[in-house]
Amino acid sequence: MKIRELMQLAPVIPVLVIDDAEHAIPLATALVAGGLRVLEVTLRTDAALAAMKAMTSVEGAIVGVGTALNGDDLKRAQDHGAQFAVSPGFTPELGKAANDIGMPLLPGIANSADIMRALDHGLTELKFFPASQAGGPSMLKALGGPFVEPVFCPTGGINLKSAPDYLALDNVLCVGGSWVAPAAAVRAGNWDEITSLAAASLQLTR
Repeated sequence: MKIRELMQLAPVIPVLVIDDAEHAIPLATALVAGGLRVLEVTLRTDAALAAMKAMTSVEGAIVGVGTALNGDDLKRAQDHGAQFAVSPGFTPELGKAANDIGMPLLPGIANSADIMRALDHGLTELKFFPASQAGGPSMLKALGGPFVEPVFCPTGGINLKSAPDYLALDNVLCVGGSWVAPAAAVRAGNWDEITSLAAASLQLTR
């Protein structure tokens, strides 16, 4: 699927930091049961790649890699079943690497110059990161003036309370958030809580 299609499946893309690959299948199952199919597994732990591979076995899950920084990250993730990639920033080298292996990429931007570089490479679906620190909804609204083509997935410091402020913007298709899979709930194996949080996030309107 193309990045824009993935962004339109639900108002929230879970951003997952997984310390134990044994949690991968029950976590993905809980999120999919709650209605969140697009799952971003960040490359921040030693268990990330194994977790991605395990999650691909969960029916309905669309698994991607987050915190992808270079072509090696993209290839390793693709080899472990990742179907899309999310990066905290953008470089032409990263864009070329994603294009070379056919990996849909959602690159991070924080300002006008970042957006212009992404547009130069044909990328119109962008991650606004770190959203709360980079100006929040008011910044994204302002960026919508000169940049009418891009659409955004703001990520960073967003929770259930602040998400509606972003989703109310015309240039926002979804938000990225970790609140739907709290670390304490994952460690405790409280999968019902995670399913409930995922289901609650579907009530957010765009």
